[in-house]
Amino acid sequence: MRRRIYQIIGPRNEEDVHNKVYNMFIVIISICSIIPLTFLHPQGILKTGLLKLETITVYLLFLDYFLCWLTSDYKVKSHSPWAFILYPLSPIALLNILSLLPSLGLLPMQFTILRLCRMLKVMQYSKSCSHIVKVFKKEKKTLFSVLIIAVFYIFLSALIMFVKEGGVTFHSFFDALYWATTALTTVGYGDVYPTTTVGRLISMISSLFGIAVIALPAGIVTAGFVDSITQEIKHDEELKKEKKLKKLQMKEKKEGILQQTVVSGITVTELQDVNEIQQKIEEYRSETAKLERRLAELKFQNEMIELEQGGE
Repeated sequence: MRRRIYQIIGPRNEEDVHNKVYNMFIVIISICSIIPLTFLHPQGILKTGLLKLETITVYLLFLDYFLCWLTSDYKVKSHSPWAFILYPLSPIALLNILSLLPSLGLLPMQFTILRLCRMLKVMQYSKSCSHIVKVFKKEKKTLFSVLIIAVFYIFLSALIMFVKEGGVTFHSFFDALYWATTALTTVGYGDVYPTTTVGRLISMISSLFGIAVIALPAGIVTAGFVDSITQEIKHDEELKKEKKLKKLQMKEKKEGILQQTVVSGITVTELQDVNEIQQKIEEYRSETAKLERRLAELKFQNEMIELEQGGE
């Protein structure tokens, strides 16, 4: 029973209809659960409807959390009691339960922002998000190297600007970090900007360098995303070919059985009639042979009797 529950609520399985339906159901529930956050001060019927929607979705998501906990040993492929003890401490389980606690009244309403963590369910069951996660796992070393370069440049340019324009343009080092980040990402809100020649030169370099820093990981993620989708398409095509091959094999077996049961245009019923006739012929021949042997015995006895009478 628990194994079947895990198959339904577990990882995506395109061949399991119940799994696909459940995944879609949880995604819809997760999206509906954050709809109340889009209203600031609802009144009247709208407020009542949103409260009911919040209550229903929260309890359904809590049920999903409980089922995941109940089948956690299948997820880690270990039927040890530690699987049930360690599951609530896993990152995804912690985020899931923290997203529900404010609505259950176990956390103050100041933590309402945690309800947004319910969108992790959408990412968890989304095929596109799973592709992106695979890409990040595959290219984590390259992306981490780009991140290190970007952070180093942000810190270096912020330090230079703070030394050059500290107290005038930037009142704290955090302001310089904020400007360096917006300059590197080529956002540039315009609320903080350099006023000296050196500062403007650094800003120009940051903008040009930022294009390269942003384009590099974007290209890596895009290429990995396309590659992941291509592999999945190939995998699906192979599965379809295997299914077709199995169907053809089954069809050939059925045709072979049919050929065995249909000989020279004779149907199964006709074959049964022929077999019965042949069996009766064999029985007749057997009886005929017995009669012939009995007749031979009688002839022999008759001859013996005649010989004895002739001798007398």
